Amino acid sequence: MEARFFRFLKMVGTGYKARAEDGGRLLCLKLGYNHDVELTVPPGVRVFCFKADNKIACAGIDEESTHQFAACVRNCKPPEVCKGKGILYDDEVIKLKPRKRKAKK
Repeated sequence: MEARFFRFLKMVGTGYKARAEDGGRLLCLKLGYNHDVELTVPPGVRVFCFKADNKIACAGIDEESTHQFAACVRNCKPPEVCKGKGILYDDEVIKLKPRKRKAKK
């Protein structure tokens, strides 16, 4: 399979892990829940996991199915606006909310 379209996701958070099984046909995610999230990869799309920097690469021959699967993976743990943890696209920037400050007396 010659992949033409790619979508990279990065996982930000302590203990978040991803692994690809069955030659990139099954994606297992550990996202802090009490169970593992398992996603079946649609035909025409392959998944690769880079453990060094917690990145997930979705590659495929069809743009729509590749981006749709990447959106499904991101929807498992969308990024928070307070701490910035979650699954984000590689080129996505999250603007964090300002923290509350103590009132001076």
